[in-house]
Amino acid sequence: MNQSPQKQSLLYEGKGKKLFATTDEGQVIAEFKDDLTAFNAQKRSSESGKGALNCVISSLLFELLGKHGIKSHYIKMLDENNMLCQKVQIIPIEVVVRNIATGSLSKRLGIEDGVVLPFTLVEFYYKDDALGDPIINDEHCKILGIINDERDLEHLRQEARKINDILRAFFDDRGLKLVDFKLEFGRNAQGEIILADEISPDSCRFWDKQTNKKLDKDRFRQDLGDLKSAYAEVLQRIQTP
Repeated sequence: MNQSPQKQSLLYEGKGKKLFATTDEGQVIAEFKDDLTAFNAQKRSSESGKGALNCVISSLLFELLGKHGIKSHYIKMLDENNMLCQKVQIIPIEVVVRNIATGSLSKRLGIEDGVVLPFTLVEFYYKDDALGDPIINDEHCKILGIINDERDLEHLRQEARKINDILRAFFDDRGLKLVDFKLEFGRNAQGEIILADEISPDSCRFWDKQTNKKLDKDRFRQDLGDLKSAYAEVLQRIQTP
C-alpha cells in the first residue's frame, strides 16, 4: 500500500494556510488555519474549527470540479485540516468572478448592493499585500512580467467562467446564491496552468436564495457573528444529495 508523503519543513505561511514540503518533492501539504483576516489583514481574529471546515469544503469542491474536467493541484484530503496537493508555482493574480454586485464592486462603481449583473464579470487583481492587491488589466500583467502570453490570460478567464458555471448551478440546486469568489492558479512541474489555493467561504460569497442571509466571511467582515455555524451550513448543503 502506498503511503502518503509525510509533512516536512514549512515552505510558506499565508493568511489562511501553511504549506509544508513533503517527502515527495512534487507534492506539498496545505494545512488550513483557524485565523481570520479582512481588509488586507487590518482586521484579525480566529475561530476554532474554521480551518477544518474550509479544508473539507475545499476538498469536496475540488473533487466536484475534477469530475467536470477542471484540473487542479488537489490530490486528496489527508485529514480534516490537511490537504495533499501538487506543488505549483502560484501565478500572482487573484481571479475574481462576480455574479452579483456587492463589496468593493458596489463601492468602486456605485452599483447597488445585490444587483444581479447582466453577465458574469471576471477581474484580475495583483496578488501583493503591500500594494493592497490592486485591480489590474492585461497590459499591467505584461508590464509587471506576471504573464506575457495573452493566451494564458484568456485561459484564466475561460477556466474561471467554466468553474463559475459548474459551481453556480451546483449551489443553486442547494438553495445558495454564488455571489462572487476568488480563484488562484499555478503552474505545475509540466508548466501547465491549473487551479490552486482553496474554494471555501473564506474565498467565496454565499447568500441564501430565500433570505439573502450571508454564509461566508462577510459574517466576520461585517461583525454579523455565527461564522462557524454559517460555514457548517455551507458544508451541510454541499453534502446534501
